[in-house]
Amino acid sequence: MTSPMTITPLTCEFLDPLALNPGEPHRHDHEELWIITHGNPVHSVDFSEEALQSPVIVYVAQGKVHSFLPDEHTQGWLIRYKSDFIPQSRLRFYSAFLDKVHYQLSKDYCSTTLQSLCTIMLKENTELNPDSEVLKHLLSALLAKLETDSKRAYLDAKTSNNSRLITFNNFLKILENNFRRPEGADFYADKLNMSSRNLNLITRAVFGKSATEIIETRKLMEARRLLLTTEKSISEIGFELGYNEKSYFTRVFRKKTGVTPSMFREQTPVLIS
Repeated sequence: MTSPMTITPLTCEFLDPLALNPGEPHRHDHEELWIITHGNPVHSVDFSEEALQSPVIVYVAQGKVHSFLPDEHTQGWLIRYKSDFIPQSRLRFYSAFLDKVHYQLSKDYCSTTLQSLCTIMLKENTELNPDSEVLKHLLSALLAKLETDSKRAYLDAKTSNNSRLITFNNFLKILENNFRRPEGADFYADKLNMSSRNLNLITRAVFGKSATEIIETRKLMEARRLLLTTEKSISEIGFELGYNEKSYFTRVFRKKTGVTPSMFREQTPVLIS
């Protein structure tokens, strides 16, 4: 990808080749937002396949292994952008702790605000000399809207939302610095001066997952990255992530992804598009 950002309408001209000749799962060197306003396409991230229920936005982080198969009713937009174009995106930060990042949308939002933002972005993007600052502001507005809506979806407005979110984000920051260690939820709860029970209550309220699930997901996200980008052995990767036995690492990886580490490495194309 050469330009910092592109936006493409999901028209028949763009989608028909994908439907007739589905591409192999692949990685890319940029971020993607698939904005699905109509239809029920099938999307796969890291070999986990799901039929999408429109309207929905799917975020695909750089380096994720994914594929997209539209149905005859699929419509929407595809936004591609370089990681440094929106460097402070919370989507990218949260994607390190989630297997997939989906945002269900309201039909009203799709037909008004979202449609307007995408149309303006498309117009600017097709100019002879697109203004990258204008595109950045428009994309930032769209991402900010998604972040706001996601908070509303996860947090109970009657509780101390700000306090919960601050604690949760502190947990993620501590986890980011320690996930390679063989530590469980008790370690992180202690760092936050609370019980593991309270930490789990917060992570479930904000993210819909227990602290242990988030810790495990972060480890396996890094395992996938190391499997795809290094020549380290399975044992070396497992040990680096706090798994002292190769068999245990393999068992956890397979339970989470459906394939063994070696199968994951073999199935992933070398090509980055």
